[in-house]
Order: sequence, then structure tokens, then C-alpha cells
Amino acid sequence: MLFTNNHLLVRNLELKDNHLLAKWLSDPAVLEYYEGRDNPFDLKKVNQKFFDRKNEVNGCIIEYNKIEIGYIQYYQLDQNTRNEYGYEGNRENIYGIDQFIGEPNYWNKGIGTLLVQSMVNFLIEQKQADMVVMDPQIKNVRAIHCYEKCGFTKIKMLPKHELHEGEYRDCWLMEYKKGQ
Repeated sequence: MLFTNNHLLVRNLELKDNHLLAKWLSDPAVLEYYEGRDNPFDLKKVNQKFFDRKNEVNGCIIEYNKIEIGYIQYYQLDQNTRNEYGYEGNRENIYGIDQFIGEPNYWNKGIGTLLVQSMVNFLIEQKQADMVVMDPQIKNVRAIHCYEKCGFTKIKMLPKHELHEGEYRDCWLMEYKKGQ
């Protein structure tokens, strides 16, 4: 377990969770904002993407009231990503996060806000992060609103940053700085 906060628990991803990821990442409602509806996942694809990693991405399962409802990952920004985002000379400890709630019945209930705030606190307190960044698609207004409620600010637009449903989409670089 990474942390708990009220009814929220975030724990490390385990191989037995592959069926949850396959379920969530084959749901068109989830895929509309994460990975794309033209890119559904089966167990094989989940295992390749989430369990055969050679990078330093830390995957986690989100539980709410002891029910598994989603996924969050965190990682220290590598040099290529630092350069891409404009942090090439920045010596701060910067983490990135990505997340989704895979159970649509749990959307619009404040859980995303609780999750993002809790993960930011975890990264600052446990990983000594100076900054946490995200790059949501500009069209994902609900998520952007959630991140802004959590103290993230839009820094710059990343044109044609993410391939989604057959076209490259614009994204916002959003950041949260420790102490804000």
C-alpha cells in the first residue's frame, strides 16, 4: 500500500490486476479520454504495456471503499521528457502522473480530486518531489478542472502531443509546485 486517505486506498499494481486493466481499457467510456476508443486492450496488451516495462513507471490500483475503481502511475521525469516540456536546465525533482477512474459510476463524485491531491502529497512527502506535472488533452475539460482544483496550473500548450483515435491531439502541460 502506498497511502490511504479517507475511503481512498492506493496500492502497488500486481499481476493479478491485469483483468481489471483489461476490463477498464476496453470500455469505450474510459477509452474516450485514456488511450482512445480505437485502441482497446485485451489481457495480452495489458501484460505487455503494464507488466513488461523496462522503465521506472510505478503503476498503482485505486480502491474506494475497498472496491477497485481505477489506475494511477507516477514516475520521475527522464531527460527526454524534461527537454520536451522545457525543463532541460531545471535541477528540481520532477514527477509525472497519469490516472483514470475505470468505473464510470465513480465519476463526478470528487474521488479524482481526492486522488490527485493525495498522490501529490505522497510524492512531495515521500519522494521529495519539487514539482508534479501532467499533460491532459485540451478536450478533457472535466479532468483539467479537477487538476486545477488540486492546485495545478496550465503552463503551456503542447501541440499535437498525443496520438489519440488516429490523430495527434493538443495537450496542456500542467504543473503543481511544492509550497503553492
